[in-house]
Amino acid sequence: QVQLVESGGGLVQAGGSLRLSCAASGRTFSIYAMGWFRQAPGKERVLVASINWSGGRTYYANSVKGRFTISRDNTKNTGYLQMNRLKPEDTAVYYCAADRTNSGGPGAKYDYWGQGTQVTVSS
Repeated sequence: QVQLVESGGGLVQAGGSLRLSCAASGRTFSIYAMGWFRQAPGKERVLVASINWSGGRTYYANSVKGRFTISRDNTKNTGYLQMNRLKPEDTAVYYCAADRTNSGGPGAKYDYWGQGTQVTVSS
């Protein structure tokens, strides 16, 4: 069993930056792929970025490529999402999730989810 807790959300002006963290309990997190999803009001939850267990394979949605960077520190059981040049359309609740099969990417089944952290970008 893995429990995930996100932090780092908040209110930021357009063009600013935020760094989200996802702290995991359970030693098996280090062998799972991790993804960051977001859900804006009235919209479906979508995958923003994912990373495999070693960090050697990443995926980014087109909407965030070049602005967001996903990373992880398995020694700390923590994943990160660095968000730069934020836009108002990035406003959403951001969730981290873990995939036991280490597939990652948009087609993977994510088994564990955090409670989410709100990111609001003002124009």
